[in-house]
Amino acid sequence: MRIKAISLTALACIATSVHAQNSVTLYGILDEGFDYTSNVGGNHAYELTSGYAAGSRWGLRGVEDLGGGTKAVFQLESGVNLSNGAAGQGGRMFGRQAYVGLNNDRFGSIRLGRQYDSVVDYLAPTTANGNWAGYLFAHPFDNDNTDNSFRVNNTVKYASPSLSGFRFGGTYSFSNETNFASNRQYSVGASYANGGLLAGAAYLRADGTGSNANGAIATNDASFIARRMQIFGAGVNYTFGNATAGFAYTNSSYRDPVTNGYIGVPLAPAGNSLKNLKYQNFEVNGKYQFTPDFFVGAQYVYSIETYDSAAGTVKPRIHSAGLMADYFLSKRTDVYLQGAYQKITGESTESVMDQAFIPGALGLSSNSEQFVARVALRHAF
Repeated sequence: MRIKAISLTALACIATSVHAQNSVTLYGILDEGFDYTSNVGGNHAYELTSGYAAGSRWGLRGVEDLGGGTKAVFQLESGVNLSNGAAGQGGRMFGRQAYVGLNNDRFGSIRLGRQYDSVVDYLAPTTANGNWAGYLFAHPFDNDNTDNSFRVNNTVKYASPSLSGFRFGGTYSFSNETNFASNRQYSVGASYANGGLLAGAAYLRADGTGSNANGAIATNDASFIARRMQIFGAGVNYTFGNATAGFAYTNSSYRDPVTNGYIGVPLAPAGNSLKNLKYQNFEVNGKYQFTPDFFVGAQYVYSIETYDSAAGTVKPRIHSAGLMADYFLSKRTDVYLQGAYQKITGESTESVMDQAFIPGALGLSSNSEQFVARVALRHAF
């Protein structure tokens, strides 16, 4: 009996030690609300929709301590549409993230799998949509991926540790095709945080975006189907007291673009071809924390679109504005109200690109203006 008692005590000690060094966490965010859109093909639209200020999701995050400051890590994260229970990101089981890797306190981390690119990691937090506002505040068609419209498959990612507030990293995504450069992606980025200051910059290039189902940016995941995509930009936020102000500039270009995943129709009319599409986005944003439980934020984006087709080159201007109020009922539950407006001015492309579209709206406007309002409940666990 004594030997049995000693053995049980030893096993209990081992189990406690393993539990202390290893963990798996279940987590999630549920965001559901009512949307009103002023013009969808000439009609008003009323919807119950999911995942705008934050994408609705659930996930598993795991850590195993290997000793010497090194840990094995994994994350499996699934997007979910609360309105109908469907999986997000093209119906993928773990469409938001799915990776395994190693973290070292001194040297940083290496992760393998489906992940976010460097634009999302380092630049997006300086924008309103990539920080506190979400979907409706994305730049036109989320042309710079600061609202992570797509993730990158087959990806090796390196992320440095924080070096006195400075962080950097990069990604490389394999095409998984015999044509090595067909639908591959690579990106680099860096950020610096110190006190109330946050600054970030990133660059991304992808070839053959959406050209196949197995590549870096799959067909049913791509924001634009194009022969080549390039994105770069930088931004800065500064918090002083209860106020935060920010500015971000992004530049995105698409060679031989065919369509956009949000609208699913050709970007050029029949008989014409679109050679290049380029956006320059200038964003100013601000947020004021009136109380620990309540903030109001605003954003304005001025976008210069260069539409270079066989018929010639035109440069419309796109004005986007957003306003948001958010009140926390508890540490994990909040209600929010958002409004977003877009207007296209200047030269005409003689295509669907003359019709306003706010990411998150039910569809294209019948004219150059569109407004979306949303009230929603969000809960984190």
